[in-house]
Amino acid sequence: MISCGTSSKGNSSSAEKVKMADPSEFASSITSDELKTMLYKYASDEFEGRETGEKGQKMAVEYLKSQYKDLGIPTPLGEDDYFQEVPLEKQSVSEASITVNGKSFKAFDDHIVLRASSSVDISTNEIIFIGYGIDADNYSDYKNIDVKGKIVLAKSGEPKDEEGNYVTSGTAEDTKWTNGRQSLSSKREAAKKNGAKGLIYMDSALFMRYAPYYQKQATSGTSGRLSLKSNEEGILMLMITEDLGKALHPTILENHKPQSIKTNLNLAIENKSESVTSENVVAFIEGSEKPDEILVISAHLDHNGMSDGEIYNGADDDGSGTVAILEIAEAFKMAKETGSGPKRSILFLHVTGEEKGLLGSRHYTDNDPIFPLENTIADLNIDMIGRIDPKRKEGDRNYIYLIGSDKLSTDLHNISEEVNKKHTNIELDYTYNDENDPNRFYYRSDHYNFAKNNIPVIFYFNGTHDDYHKPSDTPDKIEYDLLENRTRLVFYTAWEVANRDERIVVDKATE
Repeated sequence: MISCGTSSKGNSSSAEKVKMADPSEFASSITSDELKTMLYKYASDEFEGRETGEKGQKMAVEYLKSQYKDLGIPTPLGEDDYFQEVPLEKQSVSEASITVNGKSFKAFDDHIVLRASSSVDISTNEIIFIGYGIDADNYSDYKNIDVKGKIVLAKSGEPKDEEGNYVTSGTAEDTKWTNGRQSLSSKREAAKKNGAKGLIYMDSALFMRYAPYYQKQATSGTSGRLSLKSNEEGILMLMITEDLGKALHPTILENHKPQSIKTNLNLAIENKSESVTSENVVAFIEGSEKPDEILVISAHLDHNGMSDGEIYNGADDDGSGTVAILEIAEAFKMAKETGSGPKRSILFLHVTGEEKGLLGSRHYTDNDPIFPLENTIADLNIDMIGRIDPKRKEGDRNYIYLIGSDKLSTDLHNISEEVNKKHTNIELDYTYNDENDPNRFYYRSDHYNFAKNNIPVIFYFNGTHDDYHKPSDTPDKIEYDLLENRTRLVFYTAWEVANRDERIVVDKATE
């Protein structure tokens, strides 16, 4: 982590130029022709789908580096180093051997290994049943029971009160504890936070979805799941069926009271992992007056690689956001060259591993923030802004979904609205601006790793379409006039955030 030094450029004449400068002069450099030229290159077959850690992704980061060097935009890492290394681990599917009270249970029919950071050989006559595995402010299954160093057993779902509302929220709306992938990760983190050695999670519905995929991965020799490499021992996690859940705790369906369970469990897992290196790409324009305050503009550089001989080009996802940042960077560079550079510093952050679980942005925020997070004023994240959502039947073609703009900062939301009215006149659509939206878009792109640290965010998104995560997401499908206007919206918003007299206020911080 580094901090900008005090700049000597913050004199009154440069400050006047910033105030007097017309950003439209620089926004006009953002053109559909340039966006198209770059995207046809970046989303070409040559880049082999930009699979994290693979040849195509390495070509992508070199391309981005060359673009910034050609623009004369430096790196914050010094010298010629535009790459922030992101250490990853490729975890191939492991198969567990499990017996309960002498009865054997079969991998992929009864259980799957979701996480094992090392080989496991456990024999125990006690596990802790932890009910639903919830640990919230107003309800916790971990209250008054010690699970440190123990294997815990939890079941899916969330209890309701007498009025039929979920206990953690007091409403009938699903929460992060209720069902699905968000529940899975929330309960894993709760077990980890309370010191459990491992979590055995019974969710028959989710198991039916996961097991065929895991079995196919195991039997086909397909490359394993990527995760951030950590020096810490991760929590062991298995998903099991109802049959295995009942073998471990016969009254698991009727009972949710946390308690010690006497049962003979034998569990053996051979860990299969290898190290993978990937990179975030970073470029930087130092602020003229407030260089220690950092505005991040982000997009993910990776996509899904190749499968069965087909290339997943990822033109919209997220080639569109990637080339948008390059054009925004060029506009700010032009402003700086005329003496009208931004008052605050701007970090152009191209993150890797988004498709693998927001890995590059998580490494930046959780492990290696190049600039202190407390100095980071906002993240404007661009992920898919080149297409039209076919499900959107009403409204202007010239629209963009905004997610998160009002979640942490009223200032940021108001700025976004005002600059759009003044400069771009795009229909701002807040359809998915809801943490409880079933699509969970608020949690599914790189802005979330900033938002969870109380850094205000805006996620710019055109919605999904028939080519989402398919080989057919190609540059010829992009609506380049829309891409141009949406990119300009991000630039104008960044301009205002970077140049206003006062730092935007975080007035809705979460705990």
